[in-house]
Amino acid sequence: MAQQQQQATFAAGCFWSVELAFQRVPGVTKTAVGYTGGKTVNPTYNEVCSGTTGHTEAVQLEYDPAEVSYKQLLDVFWKKHDPTQVNRQGNDVGSQYRSSIYFHTPDQKEEAIASLKEYESRLGKKIATEILPAAPFYMAEEYHQQYLEKGGGRGKGQSARKMCNDPIRCYG
Repeated sequence: MAQQQQQATFAAGCFWSVELAFQRVPGVTKTAVGYTGGKTVNPTYNEVCSGTTGHTEAVQLEYDPAEVSYKQLLDVFWKKHDPTQVNRQGNDVGSQYRSSIYFHTPDQKEEAIASLKEYESRLGKKIATEILPAAPFYMAEEYHQQYLEKGGGRGKGQSARKMCNDPIRCYG
C-alpha cells in the first residue's frame, strides 16, 4: 500500500528561490508559494512586504514519503539559507524573510527540533529559525508561483528538473 502525500511548509527568505530548490527534489510532487504565520486573513504581497501582517514568505509542498523523507527536506531547508540571520536573508530584510519551519504533525515537530539542534552544533552558532505549528497558508498571487522556472524578472527560466544542480539565481 502506497503512503499518502504529506505536506511540509518552510520559510527561508524570498520564496522564489526556496521554491525552486524544493521543486528539484525527487519525491516533491507539488509546490506553492504563499504567506503564513501572520494575523491578516488572505494578505497581499504588498501587505506582507509592509511588515505589518506578521507573515513569512513561505513554500508549502506536497511530498511522497516513500521517495523523500522529512529529514531530507529539512537538509534542503538548512542548506538553502543562513538560519543564523534574524529577519533577513542576504539583501532581503524584513520580518517576512525570517527563517521558520511550520510543522504539520507531531513527528515533524520532533524531527525539526532534532535537526535544528544538529545544525546548530555543526555551525557552532545560535540558529534563529522558528519552529511553529502550521498556520493558515495563503497562496501568493499567481505571478509568484514557479516564478524562477517561468523566467523571473529577466525572462530566463531556470530548470526545476529533479536533481538539477544549476545555481539558483534569485531574480531570474
